[in-house]
Amino acid sequence: MSNVTGPDTAPNHDQRFERLVDQYQESVLRTCYLYLCDKTLAEDATQETFLRVYRTIDSFRGESSEKTWILKIAMHTCYDINHSGWFRFMNRHVTPEMLPDQSANTIIDRDEELAAAVMKLPRKLREAILLHYYQGLNNNEIADALNISHSSVSGRLKRGREKLKNLLEGRELDE
Repeated sequence: MSNVTGPDTAPNHDQRFERLVDQYQESVLRTCYLYLCDKTLAEDATQETFLRVYRTIDSFRGESSEKTWILKIAMHTCYDINHSGWFRFMNRHVTPEMLPDQSANTIIDRDEELAAAVMKLPRKLREAILLHYYQGLNNNEIADALNISHSSVSGRLKRGREKLKNLLEGRELDE
């Protein structure tokens, strides 16, 4: 009797998955943490993200970068968690000190006040700002990750910068 090998048992599949985890795990964890404002939920979301990556790795067609594809999965995972019934009852107030360690080139290390202001933005604007400035994605990659048009990304980035400016100048955020 011969062994049947499918996508889950192929050595190339597992090696590719391990490389993706090594390369993007920290980035996904930070994105999930900023999105969910809870370390434990972010860890769960990161794990769920990579489970989804593992299950769908063979269907990745390369129409976007691997990072964009994985962050898109992470954002959908966070969205699912964020919209579950019990999540509404959690305390999601986050201060910059609560964020995981970052490397020296991140937005949070440069300015904790800015990070706190980003956390106050509405979800759609916060996602665009985080993906552009924190993850370094371009507008096309953000559009792919969020399933929106390029012009919507531009608009969200513009409105996000305007709201950040108002927040940092001490004006109230009008939601």
